[in-house]
Amino acid sequence: MGVQGETVLSIRELQKSFGSKHVLKGIDLEVQKGQIIGYIGPNGAGKSTTVKILLGLETADRGEIEVFGEKISDSNIDYKRKIGYVPEIAEIYDNLTANEYMTFIGELYGMTAEEAGDKAFKLMNIFGLEGVFHSKIASYSKGMKQKVLIISSLLHDPELLFFDEPINGLDANSVMVFKEILAKLAAEGKTIFYSSHIMDVVEKISSRIILLHDGRIVADGTFAELKGQNMDGTLEQIFNELTGFNEHGQIAERFVEIVKGGV
Repeated sequence: MGVQGETVLSIRELQKSFGSKHVLKGIDLEVQKGQIIGYIGPNGAGKSTTVKILLGLETADRGEIEVFGEKISDSNIDYKRKIGYVPEIAEIYDNLTANEYMTFIGELYGMTAEEAGDKAFKLMNIFGLEGVFHSKIASYSKGMKQKVLIISSLLHDPELLFFDEPINGLDANSVMVFKEILAKLAAEGKTIFYSSHIMDVVEKISSRIILLHDGRIVADGTFAELKGQNMDGTLEQIFNELTGFNEHGQIAERFVEIVKGGV
């Protein structure tokens, strides 16, 4: 399950519904400092809802959550200063330059404008983007915008990170660098939730994998532990086995038949 140590996050009996749809049906979870959690599941399993509740963007119907040993509530938002977040679909103020945007983000987290701008420039430089630091984000490619989002989430040196499909748009070299960054952050004691549909990446970087299906945790352990539970194969195969999805071959075959002019 990962290295036992300081508990960063504790969730008990977390439930959430939207109308008649029960999205979370009782999530129990304890996460230790320095773990990289591969938080995976089919669309609609409840991954994003869990994260939004932890960030205070949604309220739970039932359950108890402690972050850094403190119960979260509407009146307790100090814990958010220790959190970094890259959502799957991010709204970014692309009429601003990277300098303006990241200075603004830094100031939201209590940094001075000078401190945030200087740190942002150095991090942009590492990603090879120093030449566009004063250019409007609207002129950036998708990969460049993604790098700005990643840098923005780390600017204030957070203790707990939530990354939802963070490598979208990144080139192969940048993906390699980002994976190394995650490993080094975890070694420094940062705790990381990594959510993605790219199973081979999740398999390689995670110290612990949590699989949500139909609002419940159906697997929790290292990749080696999941394989040892009579589930040989890749994480993708384990994922399909536990979520009951075994129709990919038939669906692909039918799709190609139609492409070729079949009825």
